[in-house]
Amino acid sequence: MSRQGEIKRKTKETDIHLSIDLDGTGNSRIDTGIGFMDHMLELFSCHGFFDLKVEAKGDIHVDYHHTVEDIGICLGQAVAKALGGEKGEKKGIRRYGDVSLPMDEVLASVALDISGRGLLVFNVDFPSLTTGLDCDVAKRFDVELIKEFFRAFSQHSSITLHINLAYGENSHHIIEAIFKAFARALCLAVEVDKRIEGVLSTKGVI
Repeated sequence: MSRQGEIKRKTKETDIHLSIDLDGTGNSRIDTGIGFMDHMLELFSCHGFFDLKVEAKGDIHVDYHHTVEDIGICLGQAVAKALGGEKGEKKGIRRYGDVSLPMDEVLASVALDISGRGLLVFNVDFPSLTTGLDCDVAKRFDVELIKEFFRAFSQHSSITLHINLAYGENSHHIIEAIFKAFARALCLAVEVDKRIEGVLSTKGVI
């Protein structure tokens, strides 16, 4: 059974075509017009073994907000579609994923539940916002958009998502660790377990 999702979304601010194969090998073709976002989505694809294609055009002459948020919306919708669409069947999946991942001096953790309830908990402080000392990412990419991306994803995938930073100093490393941990946690959660009949819930639906 193919577990693929494809979304086309066009507004006055963005034009996005995104597709994902949950049972891929980590191949990606990403072009968002935002180099840093391209890199993070490539990491997500590689470390989650998802085949991911993203073509996005947005009003990046204004800022990156609309494009980053709308990519999150489309990724969330595509994952939901790949897992059963509006019917929300989600048959046989493990449902939960929890990964703590190091990236040099950073330790980040992502825990998620494919619950049918979109919710984001985001406990991450970026040094560039509190001290102004770490400008590697901040000069080219607004790190606050990372929360907006994951909020959009969680709402439109109906996934409960907890992202926590234990410690870290470099904003680039922090964001990279988050995206890698997110990829690994989602990979675990969407994995099919033959022991699960229907869905993993006493209610019979998720």
